[in-house]
Amino acid sequence: MADSMIRIGIDTGGTFTDVVAVVTDAGGGPPRRISTKTPSTPADPSIAFLRGVTLALERLGAGPADVESVRHGTTVATNHLLQGAVSSIGLITTEGYESILEIARQSVPDGYGNSYFWVKPPRIVPADLVRTVGGRLDPGGREIRPFDDDSAVAAVRFLRERGVAAIGVCLLHSYADDAHERALERIVRREYPQAVLSLSSRVLPEYREYERAMTTLVDAAVKPAVAQYVSTIQRRLDELDPGRRLPFSIMRSNGGVLSAAEVVEQPISTVLSGPAAGVLGAAEIAARAGCDSVVTCDGGGTSTDVAVVRAGRASVTTDAAVGSFPVRVPMVDVVTVGAGGGSIAWASPEGTLKVGPRSAGADPGPACYGRGGTEPTVTDAALLLGRIPPHLLGGGVPLDAGAARSAIGRVAGDLGLDPETCAGGILEIFAWNQANALRRITTGRGLDVRDFPLVTFGGSGSLLACRLLDLLGAPAVLVPPDPGNVSAYGLLTVDVRCDDVRTWVARDDDLDLPALAGAFDALAATTRESLRREGFGNGAGRVQRVADLRYLGQAYEVGLDCPDGAVTRDWADAVVRGFHDAHRARYGYDFRGRPDQPVEWVNLRTAGTGPVQRPPIPEIDDGTGEIEPLGRRRVRFDGWVEAVVVDRSSLGAGDVVDGPAVVQEFGSTVPVHPGYRARVDRFANLLLERA
Repeated sequence: MADSMIRIGIDTGGTFTDVVAVVTDAGGGPPRRISTKTPSTPADPSIAFLRGVTLALERLGAGPADVESVRHGTTVATNHLLQGAVSSIGLITTEGYESILEIARQSVPDGYGNSYFWVKPPRIVPADLVRTVGGRLDPGGREIRPFDDDSAVAAVRFLRERGVAAIGVCLLHSYADDAHERALERIVRREYPQAVLSLSSRVLPEYREYERAMTTLVDAAVKPAVAQYVSTIQRRLDELDPGRRLPFSIMRSNGGVLSAAEVVEQPISTVLSGPAAGVLGAAEIAARAGCDSVVTCDGGGTSTDVAVVRAGRASVTTDAAVGSFPVRVPMVDVVTVGAGGGSIAWASPEGTLKVGPRSAGADPGPACYGRGGTEPTVTDAALLLGRIPPHLLGGGVPLDAGAARSAIGRVAGDLGLDPETCAGGILEIFAWNQANALRRITTGRGLDVRDFPLVTFGGSGSLLACRLLDLLGAPAVLVPPDPGNVSAYGLLTVDVRCDDVRTWVARDDDLDLPALAGAFDALAATTRESLRREGFGNGAGRVQRVADLRYLGQAYEVGLDCPDGAVTRDWADAVVRGFHDAHRARYGYDFRGRPDQPVEWVNLRTAGTGPVQRPPIPEIDDGTGEIEPLGRRRVRFDGWVEAVVVDRSSLGAGDVVDGPAVVQEFGSTVPVHPGYRARVDRFANLLLERA
């Protein structure tokens, strides 16, 4: 393959590691794309990663020298936090603010009706590992009291003597001037060079001390794990091709990628990044099919991730949390529920059937995998009812229907049900769990879910696509080809992205326009330097200005893109008009034209983008209209029926499959319920609609 180069995307999931490789012909020939899967290795995800690279190269008949780049989506940082592996962290903050983590915020999950029962979660740093230093800045960055070197040395030595491995630093108002944090950094490097260190002025230079402190501590907590994981993969890639260092990038939560070397210094940017690639890949596929605004539903082995795409762009938020930890970094707005193919069904003490959030994962997996699992899962229920074939991955994973029946039978017996009825209940609850997540991301955001087609993907995302149409009233469901690998494909469609932010509070009716322009220019220069390090110098990248605005007295802001051009009064007025529009769209009202409700500028941001060539989506040949089924099998929907079994790869554009049917392919299965039909478009997508 001397005249071709290969780009590989690898997405590590809880059950399978998905691989997509795209081959670009330097001679101008059409690109080729292959997809494959391999079981994940939770004990060491890098094993499945390297196996995925090797499988892709073997299928292409290529070697490591043909690889142009490797991109990776990982949940290492997220899992590290969700599993509570955040011990041995210390916090150094400003004298008098040692209780910042304890005070936190007054908000209570699920509203104030829960305030009597809610117990505040454990602190990320115990009280005895919080130390303070002297010195003080005001909100404008002016020094009120000088930095106290002696107290800083004492704080660092205290944490060193107690074996604290990671230190987060959050000094008051360091977002306005980082001089005191830099002075403390020099002391840490001198007194305790082995410590992992995160400074709030670099991680999140925004006001709101609690969120800034928590985000900085989360960064410090995951930095060792991410650094070790990335270095392990880089070492394995170096062993694969000793002659050179393969370009290796990692997906970030903001919807872009960044080189692995940069990610090690910004590990917080990978938290909750796992689902982002799938959302962006689905958005690209849907846009090509003529659907710019969709709701995505990514069903995996452990969870389902849902998101909204409007006018071709995924929604981005800076107000998110991982478990009980608030994280204020830009990330694709995704709602996650514990509903996947490996979700475990169980009987509650009250005698009701429950599904999830516990999952059988990849090891041991569902009972039908025959790897020692004994608890019934969604996959076991689908197998028992004939919704999926007796094997997965083209025969690579044989399934044991007897083990599935035995596992479901134990729960069914506790509930006084027969196994088939219990299996139907498991799938129904699974569908409702997914539907409720889809309502949260739409109805909960002021959107009507009936206005959006669904894009379902992932190994279990399309298993109940027809039932989701019933529950939500959506117009249609689009199932991409090879839906289990959409997230890995999405890794090859996203641009390099760099984000920078600073707090800059000013009322719009008293705006210092030259100062505003200077602040944006300084941010843009930092972002352009980040793009240059990623290979997008000399104007190759684009920098978008973003501002967070609010009405005076509000607690939270609305972010919006700013127009290009010089910062003038007319420019600022255009931004404010956009804020009024965005506020009305989100909250249903605005204070446009109300001098008693002035607008306040709060945060300035720059988003730098380094564009990459997206793999083309090929068109397929027209179908004959004559469907040649693989055969028939009994499938239970509302009752048992004889369903046609169709090989998806045999379908052409314009072909229609009427339910009851099961459309099978290598990594996924799409049951077509009675009363529904699946139509194939020219890009090989299945469009599910009511017949």
